[in-house]
Amino acid sequence: MDYADSDRAQEVAARARDLMEEVVLPIERERAGGMAVSGGTVAELREAAREYDIYAPQISEEYGGMGLSFRDALPAFEEAGRSQLGPVAMRVDAPDEGNMHLLELAGNELQKETYLQPLVDGEIASGFSMTEPLEGGGSDPKMIQTTAEKDGDEWVIDGHKWWTSNGLEADVLIVLARTDQDAHPYEGCSLFLVPADADGVDIVRDVPHMGGGVREASHAEILYQNVRVPEEHLLGELDNGFTHAQERLGPARLTHCMRFSGMAQRALEVAKAYLTEREAFGSSLADKQALRYQIAEAEANLHVARTAIRDAADRIAAGEDARVAVSMCKVYAARVTQDAIDLAVQCLGANGIGKDLPVSDFYEAIRKFRIVDGADEVHKRVIARHAFDDVDEAELEALTRFNDPVSRRPGGN
Repeated sequence: MDYADSDRAQEVAARARDLMEEVVLPIERERAGGMAVSGGTVAELREAAREYDIYAPQISEEYGGMGLSFRDALPAFEEAGRSQLGPVAMRVDAPDEGNMHLLELAGNELQKETYLQPLVDGEIASGFSMTEPLEGGGSDPKMIQTTAEKDGDEWVIDGHKWWTSNGLEADVLIVLARTDQDAHPYEGCSLFLVPADADGVDIVRDVPHMGGGVREASHAEILYQNVRVPEEHLLGELDNGFTHAQERLGPARLTHCMRFSGMAQRALEVAKAYLTEREAFGSSLADKQALRYQIAEAEANLHVARTAIRDAADRIAAGEDARVAVSMCKVYAARVTQDAIDLAVQCLGANGIGKDLPVSDFYEAIRKFRIVDGADEVHKRVIARHAFDDVDEAELEALTRFNDPVSRRPGGN
């Protein structure tokens, strides 16, 4: 399907597709069976992405990227999603991709030089440390308990986090903490850059989780106990941490949508190839009407998701409030990509649950998409709140009259 992508976006996406077909997918196929990739393989993939001129498309040229706008970079994200190695190769892998975006938006020049440039180059890794266990902030971040108190020219951070993406691998952690205990959390939290080896940072464990895959980040539980960072490690404006976090999370939700739509499309490609080759009950499985209709429905749903994602990205590019549009994309794309990959597993039969093909890894990876970056229910709450804020007054008046027995009598006013 064709979309209203710019010529530049289409050109870059075409190069991304070439990289995937000629380099990434052959390496993935060599490692069938869920084998992890080495650091040497990652370096090889990233060097190839540079040779194909498709490395870090979302980052400005000043820091080693391609300088594409967010909207123009999205189709390349979709191509990258066709393999779990694709985002790693193109340096659009979460959480570093979102953290680099945040550093470029909110970081000062020293922070960009110290952290952004090495992140783009792949020399270091980063983690995003926001979610807290049980009593703290999760789906409701207003419940955040982690604090940062000023002491001279330092900040002292105390708190308990978990599900810190990339927590074990990170060299630097972006930590959300309360800096004004008397203010509403939306107006009294800040972000801090915390070196992972700072005194008081206790990496407790990688929380066991679904979907390891071939290049899956850890999700660490971390204790911050009297962690001291210099004043210049405040990222962005004081007490404006939630705004900065949303500047990161909104676009990141759409990049997740594009990566997973690419994954779903690849799963369908694998399934369609198998259905075409596999014969049963007198004809190929591809000739069975029930399967053809299910594939058709999955293709239609993915098309709608891609269109909606681009619409939300256009709203962000235009400076509009895109929160509802992003939430709609997140809920819908998560559901239809999960459905498409589930269908691919079913079409492949025993091969769908085996590890020779990538689809079983995709299946494990996709389920978490309905939880990460905001569970379905949280986004539906955003959508519903907006829906009921726009109750039609004329319809309300008509319903009121309809439910009034007097007004419904013949000749009644």
